[in-house]
Amino acid sequence: MTVTQGAATRQITVALAGQPNVGKSTVFNMLTGLSQHVGNWPGKTVEQKTGVHYARGEEGVEIKLVDLPGTYSLTADSPEERVARDFVIKERPDLVVLIVNVAALERNLYLLAELLALPAPVVVALNMLDVAERRGIHVEPAVLESALKLPVVPMIAVKNQGVRELVQVILRTARDPAGYAPSRPQIDPEQQRVAQELERLVAPAVPAPYPHDWVALKLLEGDTEISQMIRERLSPSEWEQVDALLLRHEDAILEIASSRYEWIARMVRAAVSRPRVGQVVLTDEIDRVATHPFWGLLLVLAILGAVFWLAYAIGAPLQGLLDTYFVEGGASWLHQVLAGAPWWLSGVLADGVLAGAGTVITFLPILLIFFAVLALLEDVGYMARIAYVMDRYMHLMGLHGKSFFPLLLGFGCNVPAVLGTRIIDSPKARLLTILVAPLVPCTARMAVVTVLAPIFFGAAAFWVMWALVGLSLATLALTGVLLHRFAFGGKHAAFIMELPLYHLPNVRTISLAVWQRTVAFLKKAGGIIVVLSVLVWVLATFPTREMETSYLAAIGRSFAPLGAHLGLDWQMIVALLTSFVAKENTIATLGILFTSGRGGTDLAANLAPTVTPAAGLAFLVVQMLFIPCVATVAVIRQESGGWKWALVDLGLLLVISLSAGAIVYRVGTWLHAG
Repeated sequence: MTVTQGAATRQITVALAGQPNVGKSTVFNMLTGLSQHVGNWPGKTVEQKTGVHYARGEEGVEIKLVDLPGTYSLTADSPEERVARDFVIKERPDLVVLIVNVAALERNLYLLAELLALPAPVVVALNMLDVAERRGIHVEPAVLESALKLPVVPMIAVKNQGVRELVQVILRTARDPAGYAPSRPQIDPEQQRVAQELERLVAPAVPAPYPHDWVALKLLEGDTEISQMIRERLSPSEWEQVDALLLRHEDAILEIASSRYEWIARMVRAAVSRPRVGQVVLTDEIDRVATHPFWGLLLVLAILGAVFWLAYAIGAPLQGLLDTYFVEGGASWLHQVLAGAPWWLSGVLADGVLAGAGTVITFLPILLIFFAVLALLEDVGYMARIAYVMDRYMHLMGLHGKSFFPLLLGFGCNVPAVLGTRIIDSPKARLLTILVAPLVPCTARMAVVTVLAPIFFGAAAFWVMWALVGLSLATLALTGVLLHRFAFGGKHAAFIMELPLYHLPNVRTISLAVWQRTVAFLKKAGGIIVVLSVLVWVLATFPTREMETSYLAAIGRSFAPLGAHLGLDWQMIVALLTSFVAKENTIATLGILFTSGRGGTDLAANLAPTVTPAAGLAFLVVQMLFIPCVATVAVIRQESGGWKWALVDLGLLLVISLSAGAIVYRVGTWLHAG
């Protein structure tokens, strides 16, 4: 227990640990509410959530909760596992609360067996008791507590049952750490002797605050991170002794795991009763359809169809209203209010800042729908079924089933597609999904194609549009295959999928998830969008206040040699450049450059004679494959952990789009000439 400097407040730091799908987020949300803060762990892309709980009747006591990433073990096989164990070892929380799913108690207690080897006291929260009861599983918390010799709290977090009792146990355990004496798992005598010998050899090289016995145990388990750490701190001759001992006992990891499971079996033997053999529960009945190769696929398509219907029936009209009344109306109002101010001030505020902020705001209806659906599907346990059904198809690109849903979100907007990759556990699979997500044709790209295809191709526009969508998806698949093989080593992402039990959704958990994701998008992506929108406005306005003589036009003309390979003049290149802010800007820019801005008829009449069919098709191909809008770039930077991969993706998409456009133009010109 730590004391906050300069105040009488006592702060207890509590780490919430648990495997995925055990209700840990529900417990965290119940205790912290809107006090929580979401960010990334230092140097990691793994999400970090912290919050504060003030216990009733405990004046001056503040419980700081840190939600550790969901992890099955504490072996350093993933960033989540490293974050979880490093926090417990290095930050020394006052205690760890392990949330377990009672319906899978033995598997969940394996993480407890590892936590008990670390110095922090542990409290076990038996969650999802109602779900376990429906499966015919009955647990006696008092019996389990007696066996484990540590506090055990029964809970149904979604119904707020046991949450207050958990807080009281946290306070009591934190006040009396000396009374904590759990029953720890013991490895067999032979492995114990080897571990002690290892501890003797490596003790001088173990840095604080790592426990010496824990390091020795991890060396026996073959933990790569700990092995590397010790190897760097020992001389070559000293490491040879350690390595030789490890080679003689290379099967120790199996013996250690076996000892832990034997300990778990003893702990739960008297505390758990199970259903009779052959009893079928609701989850099994639903999964007969939900995980079926054919019916499961139809169910996925039906649910996704409902999502798109919501997005277009509700989100798109609201987006249009926000654009009309907030962006356009706000810009008009600002121009009126600032009529007496310098022209550049009203311009930068109305057409730069407000236009940039408006871009963010107009995304919200569709984003909220996608975020809510994602949170709902995750909360009830169906997201894992989508991943399971789609895994065989995504495997062709070196991805697994969890990548499917984010990519499908891209048809509505690439922004939630990139944000949706947070459901992917594997860092490599997540990064690959982020990189190919902009190749999904979003509604904004399709809007541009819908306007321009009839101008260039008349009655054949429908078939051209279908071909362009097919080209985008084929390019996505081919790019994914090539990146997987040449940039990511050709190794398939490990896909060990747990199908959690279905349970009723928790409105509070879903609402907080939507709130957190929305605020994160507004904070991190919004600022970049506004800055770049202002930059584009400046380039398009100065030095003469006319687009045709602006810096942006000069930049467009400098790309004239590139445009020649596509059959496009500088005006078309400028339209591509302005689409970086928002894809719809393509039409607005062409309207300014080719007409007096009076509508589509003038645009069609003036644009069609200046662009050949080959050049028009090349332009549409580039538009479909071109770099994404600034909002998408912003979230790519955010979700990939920096500018490195965002810039790599921009460069890759530039090469793909311009190369494809040049090929289409050359082939089209050759066919026309022939």
